[in-house]
Amino acid sequence: MALYTVSYAESDLEQAALEWFEELNYDKAYGPDISPEGEYPERQYYQDVILEDRLREALIRINKQVPREAIEEAVRIITIPRSPSLLINNKAFQKMITDGIDVQYRNADGDYPTVKVWIFDTHPDRIHNNDFLVVNQFTVIENQTEKRPDIVVFINGLPLAVIELKSASNEEVGISDAFNQVQTYKHAIPSLFTYNSVMVISDGVNARVGTLTADEDRFMMWRTIDGEDVAAASIPQLEVLIKGMFKKHRLLDIIKHFVLFQTDGEHIYKIVAGYHQYHATNKAIESTERATLQEGDRKIGVIWHTQGSGKSLSMVFYAGKLVLALDNPTIVVVTDRNDLDDQLFATFSKSKDLLRQTPQQAKDRVHLRDLLSVESGGIIFTTVHKFAPEEDEAAYPVLTDRRNVIVIADEAHRSQYGFHAEMAGKNDEAAIKYGYAKYMRDALPNASYIGYTGTPIELADKNTPAVFGDYIDVYDMTRAVEDGTTVKIYYESRIARLELSDEERPRIDDDYEEITEYQEFSQQQKLKSKWARLEALAGAEKRVKKIAKDIVTHYEQRQGAMAGKAMIAVMSRRIAIDLYKAIIALRPEWHSDDDNEGKIKIVMTGSSSDPEDWQPYIGNKRRREHLAKRMKDLNDPLQIVIVRDMWLTGFDVPSMSTMYIDKPMKGHNLMQAIARVNRVFGNKPGGLIVDYIGIADSLKSALQQYTENDRKTAGIDTDQAVDYMVERIQLIRELLYGHNYTKFASEKASERMQAIVETVDHVLGLGKEGKRNFLNWTVELAHSYALCATTEAAEQLNVEISFYKAVKSAIVKLITPENKRKTTSELDAQLNQLLSKSVISEEVVDILEAVGLQKPNIAILSNEFLEHVKGLKQKNLAVELLRRLLQGKVKAVSRTSVVQSRKFSEMLDEAIRKYNNRTIETTQVIEELIQMAKEMNAAVKRGEDLGLIKEELAFYDALASNESAKQMMGDIVLKQIAHELTQAIKSNIKVDWTLRENVRAQMRVIVKRLLKKYGYPPDLEQMAIDLVIEQAEVMGKSELEEFHY
Repeated sequence: MALYTVSYAESDLEQAALEWFEELNYDKAYGPDISPEGEYPERQYYQDVILEDRLREALIRINKQVPREAIEEAVRIITIPRSPSLLINNKAFQKMITDGIDVQYRNADGDYPTVKVWIFDTHPDRIHNNDFLVVNQFTVIENQTEKRPDIVVFINGLPLAVIELKSASNEEVGISDAFNQVQTYKHAIPSLFTYNSVMVISDGVNARVGTLTADEDRFMMWRTIDGEDVAAASIPQLEVLIKGMFKKHRLLDIIKHFVLFQTDGEHIYKIVAGYHQYHATNKAIESTERATLQEGDRKIGVIWHTQGSGKSLSMVFYAGKLVLALDNPTIVVVTDRNDLDDQLFATFSKSKDLLRQTPQQAKDRVHLRDLLSVESGGIIFTTVHKFAPEEDEAAYPVLTDRRNVIVIADEAHRSQYGFHAEMAGKNDEAAIKYGYAKYMRDALPNASYIGYTGTPIELADKNTPAVFGDYIDVYDMTRAVEDGTTVKIYYESRIARLELSDEERPRIDDDYEEITEYQEFSQQQKLKSKWARLEALAGAEKRVKKIAKDIVTHYEQRQGAMAGKAMIAVMSRRIAIDLYKAIIALRPEWHSDDDNEGKIKIVMTGSSSDPEDWQPYIGNKRRREHLAKRMKDLNDPLQIVIVRDMWLTGFDVPSMSTMYIDKPMKGHNLMQAIARVNRVFGNKPGGLIVDYIGIADSLKSALQQYTENDRKTAGIDTDQAVDYMVERIQLIRELLYGHNYTKFASEKASERMQAIVETVDHVLGLGKEGKRNFLNWTVELAHSYALCATTEAAEQLNVEISFYKAVKSAIVKLITPENKRKTTSELDAQLNQLLSKSVISEEVVDILEAVGLQKPNIAILSNEFLEHVKGLKQKNLAVELLRRLLQGKVKAVSRTSVVQSRKFSEMLDEAIRKYNNRTIETTQVIEELIQMAKEMNAAVKRGEDLGLIKEELAFYDALASNESAKQMMGDIVLKQIAHELTQAIKSNIKVDWTLRENVRAQMRVIVKRLLKKYGYPPDLEQMAIDLVIEQAEVMGKSELEEFHY
């Protein structure tokens, strides 16, 4: 798929964004114009982030019946945060958005009535009551720090969105730089973010949206403008995001109904809905309003959002909006497992601000009936099995006949939701038992039903459409991977054969699969003979020990390739315990009797009637919650869990990257289990399923219900990763053909280091394209290696891959300026595979040390250092070292002198251009660069010789850049002009003066008068003025950084 790209400079991208906002009928303002010193000021001080007049006027329009005294009190409440914590203030403001502000004021009678004041009018017919303004270059000064975000979006005078842009045409900056910039803003000018709903970042090619607390990998795409179709790749992502998310009524809808806060007890997280969640929820609300009408069919429909795409949160957003859309509805959330019920209940409970109430969980059948008999509405959680009638009841009783009862069923495809009847024998009598859908219908005859599922409805499934209706919205695996919502899942077969012929191997049918899949049933039914036979074979001591050994080896190799947690799914609790014992026998240090310690744990239920030696592994709900918390903590030592059924659905650990399966599964249950490893986490390239029991056919069968593209996204054989790895390594070998680097496999560290340095030098000599190919292919090589690191082919190439990584790391460290250097994860894109013992990472920490150079002070490139560089054997490396060091020097000079930095920058560019084009020898370009370094060193002393401070010298250079002017006027006069210019400009510097044309014009007049006063040649005057103003901007920026506000 081709990506849209255009050579936008940052300012061009900013203007394009403003034009897109104008197409949405936003008003537009230039930050300096509405600043305290601007032509049309809208705030008194630079630390003010609210446009208070706009806020006040909007509140009056929206709350027409509210007295002015109450409006003023509301303005006061909004503008004065209550806490020193940014997040707490932001959370409090979000509550004002969703619930309004209860304002108490003193009326004419001296009483203190309370009225509700709304900040925004979200009714589609009254959007015009709100004030929409987009401002570019909005300067904020806080805590003596000045920052200027590219674009701030104000609604009713409140800064609800910050947009940070980076140039698409500059290869050295990207969307990560934009993300880092908004993080800097957040800490430097937190007041601006007190009212922030969303933050947008873009580099002209990519565009993402996130919240105050979102890590970079949780900044997500917005891929649709109309909500129906994914936008074409030919439309810029930023345009899609702005037009798709910032349409007036849609943005107000999002900030009121689709933003929530959650906490895990330690941290607060702010969440905004993804585009798929937003549009699916609104479709579901429309369908609900239709289904609940008097003539409605009560079938709301099914939402299929693939596992890992935020299905639980979609349910929360739906329930939150449903509470307002219907008249005090009763919402019944139904699952088919106790652990799923607990997990979903926890998600809803953490979102009670958005839901405007506290959800309740039915403890048993009687409690469920009590909760449903209340007419006052509410959100009730239950498992489907609690709808079963009591033994003495012929039918399930009606609990309420209200029409505003909504049943939300999680994993709506399950067989328990059916209507089917079965004949069950008991005490020599035959009784008819129905599917739970019938019992729910009996209890709630006028309820409407909506189903959420992470897997598609099977073609042969008639129950699901009969209960819930047709699809409302589909968000499949392919789109989730494209959006970066989930990652691809890879498959590796390591089958440990059962001691049984294929003819005797029992078929995995629905009857005995359900025994383990549904915990409430498993406690009531005995294991069936076929399953028991298979379990006995799978749990044979010899086989368990073999698998334990393989898992330990595989896991340790994989940890080196891609750090992440792991889950092991087995057939029974007995096997879980035996496998645990076998693993800790190999790795005793992984074990701990303390639930707060240990690297591996079993998660399972049980009772006191279970064998005594099982008891240490059986835990209650509190223990499971504690282990879940440990597992979700990236830094916790707990890395591996062994499960039978627990946590195979609904358990979300983004850092989990490997799932070991030794349990027959199929269909939805298999797809949900493997989805435990598809969560996005940092630079995780994919999740891996390791198969010990033979689920390949079941996986293929399950994927038949998916789209063709989805079938390519899940269960990708690791052989594909191996093929890609071999292809990349062959490209690198061909690129390095003729260069001898065989010493990379030497046992001597010094020889390995020599191979790295010589190869760095060789790659740098391949030219720009060759260097780029090496870096890109190494990233792709290591990416594929991370996915297949445990295969025999990968193990054989491990040392060589580690060497290429070391070379790449050295090159990146060398060519990347210090201030632009990214983190290891950003640079290596999951290149942190285990370096073999023959190449250790410490050897490539600093390429300067590798060639016997001490890291130089860029400000002072000594002659001794330059001579050492000149004498290096690796000439291409010498050029790259000098280029990088001189670039840093030029950048430092640019902060003080426009003329000098421009001169040296042109010299450097010209030398490197000739080097890249091979028009001069490498030794010659080294000579030129060393001479340039010496000139730069000498330039530093010029000010002392002329008797000028650095600012005066910069203006002197600007005036003397024209040789004829210098000859005509002489040094003494030029120095005097430079001195007076420095004083005049320093005294006239103001915030944002470079952006405000009236102040710039005033500054030009000052310069022109001075030049005329001393008789500067008129024909050269305009050029001199332009250069002096440019130099003044540089000085002004430096001066303002030192000011205290």
